[in-house]
Amino acid sequence: MNINFEYKDVSASKRLEALAEEKLNKLEDKFDFIVNADVYFKKENTSSPEKGMICEIRINVPGTTIFSSSNNGAFEVSLSKATTEVKSQLQRRKDKMQTH
Repeated sequence: MNINFEYKDVSASKRLEALAEEKLNKLEDKFDFIVNADVYFKKENTSSPEKGMICEIRINVPGTTIFSSSNNGAFEVSLSKATTEVKSQLQRRKDKMQTH
């Protein structure tokens, strides 16, 4: 699977990319219909320390795009929550494909 990374107001991080690749490769093993993925890391100026580190994941699958976004105090937490949401959407998509 091809994974594209984009950063906005954040310096590129090999550690974050490796963590994202690990999580997305696990999803690809379970859901073989994934075409590619885009991962965005953004930093938002906010007064709340629990928010501001945004991770967005867009997964391209045949026929549609699956998207999830999470805003937390750390990119790792945001990545984990966004991945969990994408996983549930992929599971629903797989279930829907099997009923046809």
